[in-house]
Amino acid sequence: MTSYEPAGTFGSDPAYDAVVLAGGAARRLGGADKPGVRIGGRALLDRVLAACADARTTVVVADERPTARAVLWAREDPPGGGPLAALDAGLRRTEAEGVVVLSADLPFLEAATVRNLRETLRTSGADGVLLTDADGRDQPLVAAYRRDAVRRGLAALTVEHGTLTGLPLRRLTAALHLTRVPDPVASFDCDTWDDIATARARIREHGHVLDEWISAVKDELGIDLDVDTGVLLDLARDAAHGVARPAAPLTTFLVGYAAGRAGGGPEAVAEAARKAVALALRWERENAEEAKPDADAG
Repeated sequence: MTSYEPAGTFGSDPAYDAVVLAGGAARRLGGADKPGVRIGGRALLDRVLAACADARTTVVVADERPTARAVLWAREDPPGGGPLAALDAGLRRTEAEGVVVLSADLPFLEAATVRNLRETLRTSGADGVLLTDADGRDQPLVAAYRRDAVRRGLAALTVEHGTLTGLPLRRLTAALHLTRVPDPVASFDCDTWDDIATARARIREHGHVLDEWISAVKDELGIDLDVDTGVLLDLARDAAHGVARPAAPLTTFLVGYAAGRAGGGPEAVAEAARKAVALALRWERENAEEAKPDADAG
């Protein structure tokens, strides 16, 4: 077990860096481009990048490719040298004392999980905090580490073996003081086509599909905006009921356009939606008033 910093030193700088390992051979997928496999319309790599979007620096260790947001790129030498060599290459481009290390095949990873890893590390005396999967196995590529502790561990392994190429991750993690957090959902990774099919089926479940769709649309359009979807759904309902069914999508589009002209942001969306809902309700009241004389005459 290596020495480690006392609790509380991680977090003195709230910024953190992220290293995403995306250069594996994906042998169990027949050599397919795993980071580019789409789950819910989004590449696996982009889904992981969204979960660590607030990182000060994000380093992806792989050959360069288009991504949904800007990142730095690194590559182990030689390429395909294994996870420890890739981790070493990524860490060399980081500076923050806290580093989140992720694989590129985590379809259900969310920003809240990344925050929890960082907060748990901040309040512990551990060298790292990692998730465990449904079977209780460590997932060292869904973790937050103290950068200096990992650098020391990698340096010691390099001295011992002469190289990091081909060494398994457990050679590093066995020497670190780690805290474990069970999370069978966020730790789910896609190693096989069956795993990918499972992930695609899960996001289409009723409780997930709307959030997944909104996230996919935001990524596709290149926007980063959190809005109250309930407000927009209520608006669509009121427009459809008080005016006409086709008014629902047209009204929500116009609300978005108006919010954009007002500078964007959740407050602008909420204000535009409020005005549109009030208008739809006025239409509904007028229709009811017009219908009442006809009913009385009958």
